[in-house]
Amino acid sequence: MALHMLGKDPQSLEGKSATVYYDDVRDRYLVQGLKVLDDERLLQMDLPDHETVVEIPKYMVNFFPEVNGGGGSDV
Repeated sequence: MALHMLGKDPQSLEGKSATVYYDDVRDRYLVQGLKVLDDERLLQMDLPDHETVVEIPKYMVNFFPEVNGGGGSDV
């Protein structure tokens, strides 16, 4: 499996989060972000026990090739 980092949050204080990756074997995106712990928001989702939710800043969607017209990544 080869993960390709598509972009990191340029406003991250420590440069560690949020990050968008692409898995070229499974053809899936992986998103690193802040784990959502707010019960009010989690209760509005049908979230199975084996899944979790992370949040990223809205402007980070520009790292997804489908949003930015395919540029800016090696996908």
